[in-house]
Amino acid sequence: MHIIDWETHKKKMLENPKIRQALKENELEYQIARALIEARIKKGLTQADIAKKMNTKQSVISRVENAQTTPSLSFLKRLAFVLNTTLRVQFK
Repeated sequence: MHIIDWETHKKKMLENPKIRQALKENELEYQIARALIEARIKKGLTQADIAKKMNTKQSVISRVENAQTTPSLSFLKRLAFVLNTTLRVQFK
């Protein structure tokens, strides 16, 4: 059995143009998911806690955290309010 570390595996995967393209297409969802998870953990909240405060289902929060959906701007604004933080959008 050959074991490789994450960075080596990632580098190998990124050699594939289809994988690079898929990552590029899903970058926004990934960034939103990562930001939500980090903010939620810092606040000591569960997905269920956030869902309850937003009057939605835990599965909705899970889909956002798993980058399976692109949330609307209104959803992100409600999320920022629930997390007692600000929402910032940038064009780079």
